[in-house]
Amino acid sequence: MNERRNRKLSRMIDSDSLNVLAKKTDMNIENTQSQMRKGILEFCILSIIRRGEAYPSDIVEEMRATNLQILEGTLYPLLTRLKNAEMLTYRWVESNSGPPRKYFSLTPKGEGFYQELEQTWNELSNGVNALARKNDQPLNN
Repeated sequence: MNERRNRKLSRMIDSDSLNVLAKKTDMNIENTQSQMRKGILEFCILSIIRRGEAYPSDIVEEMRATNLQILEGTLYPLLTRLKNAEMLTYRWVESNSGPPRKYFSLTPKGEGFYQELEQTWNELSNGVNALARKNDQPLNN
């Protein structure tokens, strides 16, 4: 009796394990899209700041205007991380309507980092575009 119960329990565990594994390996387009966006987020933010001092809500607005959605809750930790890595600096500016505002700008180290990201982006973008253009062409086997 115990042996039969153990076999049944073993089959249940195997079935449950397979279900969990299947859920983990299901492709989720939203997750993939989110990961793609996260991969270029720093480059986009630095591209904006590189043009001149930037206030975080202006960064959010500019990204949204180009259809790149970002939440302030995502932006602020990233700005802090970039500042702590000495890629950015900031200055406080008094505001007529509310508390002082923190404006971010690139440091020389941040400019060098941006240049490397730009080179990487160009290589990736060119490669991906070249592959995507080949969609209508059959593979040479």
